Amino acid sequence: QGRLVESGGGLVQPGGSLRLSCAASGFTFSTYSMGWYRQVPGKERELVAIIMSTEGSTNYADSMKGRFTISRDNAKDTVYLQMNKLKPEDTAVYYCNAIWSYPGVKYEHWGQGTQVTVSL
Repeated sequence: QGRLVESGGGLVQPGGSLRLSCAASGFTFSTYSMGWYRQVPGKERELVAIIMSTEGSTNYADSMKGRFTISRDNAKDTVYLQMNKLKPEDTAVYYCNAIWSYPGVKYEHWGQGTQVTVSL
């Protein structure tokens, strides 16, 4: 059974930085594309960034480009999200996601989330 555990959230002042980590277990991490999503109360969960399983290409939501960096360490079964120049509107619960798909088949795992609060 796949499991994802996020860590690194907390309270940070505007303009500050945080690094989130997501440790995976129970599945072949290197074959999964990994992503970070976030959600605020009353709104849908939105994509923050994704890193592919093969060549490691990345994609970011427009509002995160240039501020956030997603990376992965397949030797440690861990994905990271480096967040810089944080803004109050970045306040949300951040979730780690793992997905493996093939036509007609999809395996997906979610973490429990970690709270990020950007405030004075």
